[in-house]
Amino acid sequence: MARDLSGVAERLRARLAELDELSKLSEDGRAVVQLDQQSVGRLSRMDAMQAQSMALATEERRQAERARVTAALRRIETGDYGYCLNCDEEIDARRLEIDPATPLCLDCARAKG
Repeated sequence: MARDLSGVAERLRARLAELDELSKLSEDGRAVVQLDQQSVGRLSRMDAMQAQSMALATEERRQAERARVTAALRRIETGDYGYCLNCDEEIDARRLEIDPATPLCLDCARAKG
């Protein structure tokens, strides 16, 4: 794959910055729910715990995406970017345009999914 990947790397670094910002903004939602009966009623506490659980799940997905993006940047540095991690075939450029962090070609992604 002999092409300039600086634009791709820039897109990936921008996505990392965006994920970091989203993580910072959602810190309060992931905080421990206080069990003080005086300040929060039972139903409100249950709602807060559910919101916390959803925020934690969202953060887990965000961290998984962060790992994919970081791995894609590493592949750019090593010269392995654009090749499927499973079959080592070149990943279609249109697929990489949609998701520059994708590690698998379409055939391998279908087989895995």
